[in-house]
Amino acid sequence: MITSKTISNGILRALLTVIVSGLVLYFFYQISTVLTYLVISLILTMIGKPILNFFKKRLKFNDVFASIATVSIFILIILGFILMFIPLIASQGQNLSLLNTAEIEKNIAELLKQIQIFLDSHNIDSAKVLKEANISSKINFTFIPDFLNSILGTIGSLGVGLGSVLFITFFFLKDRILFLRGAKKLIPDSHEEKFLNSFDKINDLLSRYFIGLLFQLFIVFLLYLIVLIIFGIPNALIIAFLCAVLNIIPYIGPLIASILAALLTMLSHLGSDFQTEILPTTFYVLIGFWIVQLIDNNLSQPFIFSKSVSSHPLEIFLVILIAGFLSGILGMIIAVPLYTILKVIGKEFFPENKIIQLLTKDI
Repeated sequence: MITSKTISNGILRALLTVIVSGLVLYFFYQISTVLTYLVISLILTMIGKPILNFFKKRLKFNDVFASIATVSIFILIILGFILMFIPLIASQGQNLSLLNTAEIEKNIAELLKQIQIFLDSHNIDSAKVLKEANISSKINFTFIPDFLNSILGTIGSLGVGLGSVLFITFFFLKDRILFLRGAKKLIPDSHEEKFLNSFDKINDLLSRYFIGLLFQLFIVFLLYLIVLIIFGIPNALIIAFLCAVLNIIPYIGPLIASILAALLTMLSHLGSDFQTEILPTTFYVLIGFWIVQLIDNNLSQPFIFSKSVSSHPLEIFLVILIAGFLSGILGMIIAVPLYTILKVIGKEFFPENKIIQLLTKDI
């Protein structure tokens, strides 16, 4: 029989649950930086696992020295990027007026003026076209500096926590068996084998995925760089790097990279004739970028997003599309790793489900 006391106790328990949940979420929010370091360290651990195994199995290093050697390789790669980009940015800082909003607005105004002259020379009413397009009011001139400042800010923030990330990564690599044993103690014996199988499979798939993703970005960076160098675009190295980083965002990233490359190409040729210099060069750069994206979409991405995580390309496309609608760009970036984790867990814990059997037949 339900009494007023039972109802009041139920309400109190529900209220207490809400309060505790809120406090836990607030706590996680307060330590979000630490959680970010942990996630980055986990990714580096997955990327470094094959390197660690090489040092242990081929060179017969013990866990400590193999972990030190793996982290040292990460440090050398990071130092290589710093040595490559910092002097370049410092020496060409004045040429790169990308962080100066007023300068960008002035340059784009000059570019619009040249477009107007070009349209008038071809008997097109430029005033009417530009008025209907209302370009000047629609362009957010702070986009490029804000974008670059956010990247530089992210790099700066990462630099502050770099020591923490590498320190955590070292122990993840060295004591991964110890951590696994600790996790086993928290799991009921009936689910222990399923958990271990899931962990090994997730670790294997995501290691392949992140290594493949890095390889893909490196290939795209080289191809972008070749295109920009062929057409003599200033600061080709930095532009190619920025556009390659944008490829982390599936499908939308390459489109943004093309727009960014076209705009920077136009701005870098200001003062030249629009019809004979700026327009053809921009057009050729766009064609080059589209060819790179065609190569990437038909060769690199199917291999990485399909083979490395054992999923069909259409399946991956739909997952990324749904994640984009639900969580925006961040959702698109984490969609494939998260979907892979859910598939592996589903196969281990719900193997009889027909939908899960269909989705995990290749795992």
